Amino acid sequence: MSPIRRDRSGRVEPAERPYRMGVGIVLINARGLVFAGQRFDHYHEAWQMPQGGIDRGEAPRDAALRELEEETGVTPALIELIAESRDWLRYDLPDELMDSVWRGRFRGQEQKWFAAHFLGEDADIDVRTPHQEFARWRWAAPGELLGTIVPFKRALYEAVFEEFAAHLGRG
Repeated sequence: MSPIRRDRSGRVEPAERPYRMGVGIVLINARGLVFAGQRFDHYHEAWQMPQGGIDRGEAPRDAALRELEEETGVTPALIELIAESRDWLRYDLPDELMDSVWRGRFRGQEQKWFAAHFLGEDADIDVRTPHQEFARWRWAAPGELLGTIVPFKRALYEAVFEEFAAHLGRG
């Protein structure tokens, strides 16, 4: 086993860091639009779909349902899971975030994605949860969301939208 490579300051090289295991969920309304939340802790106009880490011993499907409820207040009773990504998808953090996000332990995330029809009413969505991550939310066409996602997640979102295209509206 080769030693972990470090730079001159002793920092673990990004390529040596593992990916954090995570999930994401595309919540789709009756018009084929997707839930988009504006995060508190990122750029002013950066929006994303619910996503997060998998807890130890947790199945990806269970993690996706937990993350959805933690971030949107939407319970499993208000959705119908309709698809799961074939593969795990990755994104890398940009260098300027590498040492601050997740205490610098990971280079990015490797995620399993799920698509779900939203069966509730807009009033059932409340981003003011105990684990609040979003300042506000809206329904967006996939193409519109691609224009407001942080750039380092764009390729991952494109792959997710391509895989779930049959379930989404145009845009």
